[in-house]
Amino acid sequence: MYERILFPVDETTESSAILHHASEISHWADGEILLLYVADTDRNSVTLIDNEVVDALERKGHSVVEEAGEILDTLGVEYGTDVVQGNPAPTIAEYADTYDYDLIAMPTHARHGLSRRLMGSVTEKVVQLSNRPVLTARMVSSDELTFPYEDILVPTDGSPSANRAAIHGIELAATVGATLHILSVVDDSSLGPDVRSMLSGTKFEQGATEAIDAIAAEADELGVSNVVKHVEHGKPSEQILSCIETEGIDAVVMGTTGRSGIDRILLGSVAAATVRDAPVPVITMAPEDEE
Repeated sequence: MYERILFPVDETTESSAILHHASEISHWADGEILLLYVADTDRNSVTLIDNEVVDALERKGHSVVEEAGEILDTLGVEYGTDVVQGNPAPTIAEYADTYDYDLIAMPTHARHGLSRRLMGSVTEKVVQLSNRPVLTARMVSSDELTFPYEDILVPTDGSPSANRAAIHGIELAATVGATLHILSVVDDSSLGPDVRSMLSGTKFEQGATEAIDAIAAEADELGVSNVVKHVEHGKPSEQILSCIETEGIDAVVMGTTGRSGIDRILLGSVAAATVRDAPVPVITMAPEDEE
Protein backbone atom coordinates (compact mmCIF):
# COMPACT_ATOMS: atom_id res chain seq x y z
CA MET A 1 0.00 0.00 0.00
CA TYR A 2 2.87 2.35 0.76
CA GLU A 3 5.58 0.87 -1.44
CA ARG A 4 6.87 4.31 -2.50
CA ILE A 5 7.32 6.86 0.29
CA LEU A 6 8.57 10.40 -0.29
CA PHE A 7 10.37 11.80 2.74
CA PRO A 8 11.36 15.49 2.47
CA VAL A 9 14.29 16.35 4.72
CA ASP A 10 15.77 19.51 6.15
CA GLU A 11 18.78 20.09 8.39
CA THR A 12 17.16 18.42 11.43
CA THR A 13 14.89 15.74 10.01
CA GLU A 14 17.48 13.00 9.71
CA SER A 15 17.32 12.18 13.42
CA SER A 16 13.56 12.47 13.84
CA ALA A 17 11.28 9.73 15.08
CA ILE A 18 9.16 10.04 11.97
CA LEU A 19 12.06 8.88 9.78
CA HIS A 20 12.20 5.70 11.85
CA HIS A 21 8.41 5.43 11.60
CA ALA A 22 8.57 5.76 7.81
CA SER A 23 11.24 3.07 7.85
CA GLU A 24 8.92 0.70 9.71
CA ILE A 25 6.21 1.31 7.15
CA SER A 26 8.65 0.79 4.29
CA HIS A 27 9.85 -2.51 5.79
CA TRP A 28 6.24 -3.66 6.15
CA ALA A 29 5.41 -2.70 2.57
CA ASP A 30 8.68 -4.08 1.20
CA GLY A 31 9.08 -0.64 -0.31
CA GLU A 32 11.50 2.22 -0.81
CA ILE A 33 11.94 5.71 0.62
CA LEU A 34 13.06 8.69 -1.44
CA LEU A 35 14.88 11.33 0.62
CA LEU A 36 14.17 14.70 -1.00
CA TYR A 37 15.86 18.00 -0.20
CA VAL A 38 14.42 21.14 -1.81
CA ALA A 39 16.89 24.00 -2.10
CA ASP A 40 14.65 27.01 -1.57
CA THR A 41 14.95 29.27 -4.62
CA ASP A 42 13.49 32.14 -2.60
CA ARG A 43 16.73 32.26 -0.59
CA ASN A 44 19.95 33.67 -1.98
CA SER A 45 22.25 30.65 -1.87
CA VAL A 46 24.87 31.20 -4.57
CA THR A 47 28.30 31.84 -3.11
CA LEU A 48 31.99 31.68 -3.99
CA ILE A 49 34.01 28.86 -2.43
CA ASP A 50 37.67 28.34 -3.42
CA ASN A 51 37.15 30.55 -6.47
CA GLU A 52 34.24 28.36 -7.59
CA VAL A 53 30.65 29.55 -7.84
CA VAL A 54 28.48 27.02 -6.00
CA ASP A 55 24.95 26.80 -4.66
CA ALA A 56 25.40 26.53 -0.91
CA LEU A 57 21.89 25.21 -0.33
CA GLU A 58 22.31 22.46 -2.91
CA ARG A 59 25.62 21.53 -1.33
CA LYS A 60 23.95 21.47 2.07
CA GLY A 61 21.13 19.40 0.62
CA HIS A 62 23.49 16.68 -0.58
CA SER A 63 25.01 16.55 2.89
CA VAL A 64 21.59 16.34 4.56
CA VAL A 65 20.27 13.49 2.38
CA GLU A 66 23.56 11.64 2.80
CA GLU A 67 23.29 11.84 6.59
CA ALA A 68 19.65 10.74 6.49
CA GLY A 69 20.65 7.91 4.19
CA GLU A 70 23.16 6.70 6.76
CA ILE A 71 20.29 6.37 9.24
CA LEU A 72 18.31 4.31 6.73
CA ASP A 73 21.39 2.18 6.05
CA THR A 74 21.47 1.17 9.71
CA LEU A 75 17.75 0.36 9.53
CA GLY A 76 18.17 -1.78 6.43
CA VAL A 77 15.76 0.27 4.30
CA GLU A 78 15.93 0.61 0.53
CA TYR A 79 16.17 4.27 -0.37
CA GLY A 80 17.16 6.84 -2.94
CA THR A 81 18.04 10.53 -2.71
CA ASP A 82 17.40 13.65 -4.72
CA VAL A 83 18.22 17.35 -4.38
CA VAL A 84 16.15 19.81 -6.39
CA GLN A 85 15.55 23.54 -6.48
CA GLY A 86 12.20 25.24 -6.01
CA ASN A 87 9.63 26.63 -3.63
CA PRO A 88 9.60 23.84 -1.03
CA ALA A 89 5.90 23.09 -0.45
CA PRO A 90 4.62 23.11 -4.05
CA THR A 91 7.80 21.40 -5.23
CA ILE A 92 7.28 18.55 -2.76
CA ALA A 93 3.62 18.16 -3.74
CA GLU A 94 4.42 18.24 -7.46
CA TYR A 95 7.33 15.83 -7.06
CA ALA A 96 5.11 13.28 -5.31
CA ASP A 97 2.51 13.59 -8.03
CA THR A 98 4.97 13.49 -10.94
CA TYR A 99 6.77 10.40 -9.69
CA ASP A 100 3.64 8.65 -8.39
CA TYR A 101 4.50 8.30 -4.70
CA ASP A 102 2.02 6.49 -2.49
CA LEU A 103 2.69 8.58 0.60
CA ILE A 104 4.50 11.73 1.71
CA ALA A 105 5.85 11.55 5.27
CA MET A 106 6.83 14.74 7.13
CA PRO A 107 7.22 16.09 10.66
CA THR A 108 4.88 18.88 11.69
CA HIS A 109 7.91 20.81 12.86
CA ALA A 110 11.62 20.39 13.31
CA ARG A 111 13.53 20.97 16.52
CA HIS A 112 15.36 24.27 16.44
CA GLY A 113 15.07 27.89 15.44
CA LEU A 114 14.59 28.89 11.82
CA SER A 115 14.49 25.30 10.59
CA ARG A 116 11.63 24.56 12.98
CA ARG A 117 9.58 27.46 11.65
CA LEU A 118 10.33 26.65 8.03
CA MET A 119 9.56 22.95 8.29
CA GLY A 120 6.33 23.60 10.17
CA SER A 121 4.99 26.00 7.57
CA VAL A 122 6.17 23.82 4.70
CA THR A 123 4.43 20.77 6.14
CA GLU A 124 1.11 22.56 6.55
CA LYS A 125 1.32 23.85 2.98
CA VAL A 126 2.11 20.37 1.64
CA VAL A 127 -0.96 19.04 3.48
CA GLN A 128 -3.05 21.69 1.73
CA LEU A 129 -1.49 21.24 -1.72
CA SER A 130 -0.82 17.53 -2.08
CA ASN A 131 -2.96 15.20 -4.17
CA ARG A 132 -1.27 12.29 -2.39
CA PRO A 133 -1.81 11.08 1.17
CA VAL A 134 0.40 12.99 3.60
CA LEU A 135 1.49 11.39 6.88
CA THR A 136 2.51 13.92 9.51
CA ALA A 137 3.73 13.45 13.06
CA ARG A 138 4.99 15.73 15.78
CA MET A 139 8.61 15.56 16.85
CA VAL A 140 7.79 15.31 20.55
CA SER A 141 9.70 12.80 22.65
CA SER A 142 6.62 11.76 24.63
CA ASP A 143 4.72 10.70 21.49
CA GLU A 144 4.71 7.04 20.57
CA LEU A 145 4.78 6.14 16.88
CA THR A 146 3.91 2.47 16.48
CA PHE A 147 3.39 0.35 13.38
CA PRO A 148 1.50 -1.69 12.26
CA TYR A 149 -1.41 0.34 13.57
CA GLU A 150 -3.89 -1.54 15.77
CA ASP A 151 -6.52 1.20 16.12
CA ILE A 152 -7.22 3.72 13.34
CA LEU A 153 -9.52 6.73 13.76
CA VAL A 154 -11.52 8.14 10.85
CA PRO A 155 -13.35 11.41 11.66
CA THR A 156 -16.21 12.16 9.28
CA ASP A 157 -18.68 14.91 8.49
CA GLY A 158 -20.19 13.11 5.50
CA SER A 159 -18.40 15.36 3.00
CA PRO A 160 -16.70 14.04 -0.18
CA SER A 161 -13.29 14.81 1.32
CA ALA A 162 -14.11 12.90 4.50
CA ASN A 163 -15.52 9.99 2.52
CA ARG A 164 -12.45 9.75 0.30
CA ALA A 165 -10.17 9.77 3.33
CA ALA A 166 -12.41 7.20 5.02
CA ILE A 167 -11.98 4.76 2.12
CA HIS A 168 -8.22 5.15 2.49
CA GLY A 169 -8.51 4.57 6.22
CA ILE A 170 -10.65 1.47 5.65
CA GLU A 171 -8.15 0.06 3.16
CA LEU A 172 -5.33 0.72 5.61
CA ALA A 173 -7.24 -0.94 8.44
CA ALA A 174 -7.99 -3.94 6.24
CA THR A 175 -4.35 -4.26 5.20
CA VAL A 176 -2.87 -4.11 8.71
CA GLY A 177 -5.78 -5.82 10.50
CA ALA A 178 -6.63 -2.79 12.62
CA THR A 179 -9.81 -1.85 14.45
CA LEU A 180 -11.54 1.04 12.67
CA HIS A 181 -12.96 3.82 14.83
CA ILE A 182 -15.43 6.12 13.07
CA LEU A 183 -16.11 9.47 14.74
CA SER A 184 -18.64 12.15 13.92
CA VAL A 185 -18.98 15.23 16.09
CA VAL A 186 -22.04 17.44 16.46
CA ASP A 187 -20.40 20.83 16.85
CA ASP A 188 -22.52 22.51 19.48
CA SER A 189 -19.53 24.06 21.25
CA SER A 190 -20.74 27.63 20.61
CA LEU A 191 -24.25 27.03 21.96
CA GLY A 192 -25.64 27.41 25.43
CA PRO A 193 -26.37 24.38 27.66
CA ASP A 194 -30.14 24.58 27.13
CA VAL A 195 -29.79 24.45 23.36
CA ARG A 196 -27.19 21.67 23.55
CA SER A 197 -29.55 19.55 25.61
CA MET A 198 -32.19 19.87 22.88
CA LEU A 199 -29.84 18.62 20.16
CA SER A 200 -29.51 15.06 21.47
CA GLY A 201 -31.64 12.82 19.30
CA THR A 202 -32.44 15.59 16.81
CA LYS A 203 -31.61 15.78 13.11
CA PHE A 204 -28.15 17.09 14.00
CA GLU A 205 -27.21 13.87 15.76
CA GLN A 206 -29.05 11.91 13.11
CA GLY A 207 -26.80 13.43 10.44
CA ALA A 208 -23.71 12.38 12.39
CA THR A 209 -25.05 8.85 12.77
CA GLU A 210 -25.85 8.58 9.07
CA ALA A 211 -22.33 9.72 8.14
CA ILE A 212 -20.87 7.03 10.40
CA ASP A 213 -23.20 4.32 9.12
CA ALA A 214 -22.24 5.05 5.52
CA ILE A 215 -18.56 4.52 6.30
CA ALA A 216 -19.29 1.43 8.40
CA ALA A 217 -21.12 -0.06 5.40
CA GLU A 218 -18.07 0.60 3.21
CA ALA A 219 -15.86 -1.02 5.83
CA ASP A 220 -18.06 -4.11 5.87
CA GLU A 221 -17.84 -4.40 2.08
CA LEU A 222 -14.04 -4.20 2.26
CA GLY A 223 -13.83 -6.87 4.94
CA VAL A 224 -13.17 -4.73 8.02
CA SER A 225 -15.23 -6.34 10.77
CA ASN A 226 -13.83 -4.59 13.83
CA VAL A 227 -15.63 -1.25 13.72
CA VAL A 228 -16.35 1.07 16.64
CA LYS A 229 -18.76 3.99 16.16
CA HIS A 230 -18.48 7.26 18.08
CA VAL A 231 -20.99 10.14 18.04
CA GLU A 232 -19.87 13.02 20.22
CA HIS A 233 -20.92 16.60 20.97
CA GLY A 234 -18.55 19.52 21.33
CA LYS A 235 -15.62 21.07 19.52
CA PRO A 236 -14.52 18.64 16.80
CA SER A 237 -10.77 19.04 17.22
CA GLU A 238 -11.05 18.50 20.97
CA GLN A 239 -13.25 15.42 20.52
CA ILE A 240 -10.76 13.92 18.07
CA LEU A 241 -7.92 14.37 20.57
CA SER A 242 -10.10 12.95 23.34
CA CYS A 243 -10.92 9.89 21.25
CA ILE A 244 -7.23 9.36 20.48
CA GLU A 245 -6.48 9.29 24.21
CA THR A 246 -9.43 7.27 25.48
CA GLU A 247 -9.45 4.66 22.70
CA GLY A 248 -5.69 4.20 22.35
CA ILE A 249 -5.69 5.33 18.73
CA ASP A 250 -2.46 4.71 16.77
CA ALA A 251 -3.21 6.82 13.68
CA VAL A 252 -5.82 9.23 12.30
CA VAL A 253 -6.94 9.32 8.66
CA MET A 254 -8.96 12.38 7.65
CA GLY A 255 -9.84 14.75 4.83
CA THR A 256 -8.48 18.25 4.53
CA THR A 257 -11.77 20.02 3.78
CA GLY A 258 -15.38 19.47 4.72
CA ARG A 259 -18.86 20.88 5.08
CA SER A 260 -19.79 23.65 7.46
CA GLY A 261 -22.81 23.80 9.73
CA ILE A 262 -23.69 22.67 13.21
CA ASP A 263 -24.10 19.03 12.19
CA ARG A 264 -20.87 18.90 10.21
CA ILE A 265 -17.20 18.97 11.05
CA LEU A 266 -15.46 21.85 9.33
CA LEU A 267 -12.54 19.68 8.37
CA GLY A 268 -10.37 22.45 6.98
CA SER A 269 -9.63 23.97 10.38
CA VAL A 270 -10.10 20.72 12.25
CA ALA A 271 -7.56 18.91 10.08
CA ALA A 272 -5.01 21.66 10.62
CA ALA A 273 -5.51 21.52 14.39
CA THR A 274 -5.30 17.73 14.41
CA VAL A 275 -2.08 17.74 12.38
CA ARG A 276 -0.53 20.20 14.84
CA ASP A 277 -1.75 18.66 18.09
CA ALA A 278 -2.33 14.92 17.68
CA PRO A 279 0.19 12.73 19.55
CA VAL A 280 -0.10 10.06 16.82
CA PRO A 281 0.48 10.11 13.05
CA VAL A 282 -2.19 11.86 11.00
CA ILE A 283 -2.75 10.89 7.37
CA THR A 284 -4.56 13.62 5.44
CA MET A 285 -6.12 13.48 2.00
CA ALA A 286 -7.41 16.22 -0.29
CA PRO A 287 -10.86 15.88 -1.88
CA GLU A 288 -11.15 14.18 -5.25
CA ASP A 289 -12.21 17.31 -7.10
CA GLU A 290 -8.91 19.04 -6.22
CA GLU A 291 -6.87 16.50 -8.14
